[in-house]
Amino acid sequence: MVGNFCWGCGAENPAGLHLKSYWDGQVAVAQWTPSEDYAAGPQHFVNGGIIATLLDCHGVCTAIAHAYQREERSVGTEPDLWYATVSMSVEYLRPVAINSAIELSAHVTAHEDRLATVDCVLSSDEKDRARASVRAIRVPDRWRHGDKR
Repeated sequence: MVGNFCWGCGAENPAGLHLKSYWDGQVAVAQWTPSEDYAAGPQHFVNGGIIATLLDCHGVCTAIAHAYQREERSVGTEPDLWYATVSMSVEYLRPVAINSAIELSAHVTAHEDRLATVDCVLSSDEKDRARASVRAIRVPDRWRHGDKR
């Protein structure tokens, strides 16, 4: 989407993670490969903040895509739909090896009016490594352009 400078999923942020989420039926999926730049204290594991960012961005992107789907529109068609994180809970199940590809899956478990709840799972090496519940709220387009109302 044009104007997305998010550090996790924004294509316009040259320093970001560039996570890209896609639909696979009713489940949103994404893949991401870490580098040593994203290490935790023990350099052979991915930093927990990076894991949380991936889950957060994948959850919000899933909420956005689901809203487009409910409106029977293609993602990115005008007017743009934007969501922001209201809350997120993360459960770290086991470490993520720094040299392992990461897979994310997510689905919307509830939506009402402007609020969506998305359950996300982050896995690598065929095991779930972390999961999150992300609550996201639809925000007006003016919000992303600096209008704080």
